[in-house]
Amino acid sequence: MGRFRGLPAPSTPSLCPAIVYAPPPDGPLKPVHEDAALLVLDKPAGLLTVPGRGEAHQDCLLHRAQRHWPDAAVVHRLDLATSGLVVFARGEAAQAALSAAFRERRVDKRYEAVLHGVMPEAWGEAGEVNLPLGTDWAWRPMQRVDPEQGRPACTRWQVRARNSQAGQTRVALEPVTGRSHQLRVHMLALGHPIQGDPLYGSPASQGAASRLLLHACSLTLPHPVDGRPVAWTSAAPF
Repeated sequence: MGRFRGLPAPSTPSLCPAIVYAPPPDGPLKPVHEDAALLVLDKPAGLLTVPGRGEAHQDCLLHRAQRHWPDAAVVHRLDLATSGLVVFARGEAAQAALSAAFRERRVDKRYEAVLHGVMPEAWGEAGEVNLPLGTDWAWRPMQRVDPEQGRPACTRWQVRARNSQAGQTRVALEPVTGRSHQLRVHMLALGHPIQGDPLYGSPASQGAASRLLLHACSLTLPHPVDGRPVAWTSAAPF
């Protein structure tokens, strides 16, 4: 099991009502980047990356993109509540190359988040969480720290700012692995859930913001045609 460096034991997420899917209004898509092999879009919070089950969950970033770029294909996803950079492949060859890059961890992803509570200065300005994660089968799709059957998961964090008056900490997050809800569960395990998270944390942290304060702000990967590194950034909207 990973190390906590003297941090508090993981807490149990509070239960919340079922989330009704209400995606943001549809409108013109403004690509962050577009070429013949790939497309980069800035996903708003509250929009699925790919369609879910049932007619009510068909509106998603992929379907919106395919109206303008019919060959757009999925290579990775962001959670419904997370905003930020998403890359789509254009064509089968690009999809295979980009999928391999994600699978082989040749993609650098960085996030920005606002955590509930002030991280103690005694923890330092940076660290990492190494805790295995698995599905909480009693409350799917929620995840939990599972030292016995969970898959290895590692998240690096760095403090950007502590705000004692607001009772929050802004951090940069780097998911070394890519487990479902990894950043959200690892921050909960530190005792500082991401503010506005509808699934994890306390009622106070869930009510501290109108949305999950987690944004995919940086993405670097090898271009699927020639392998050269390409990078994009997106400022957090909070």
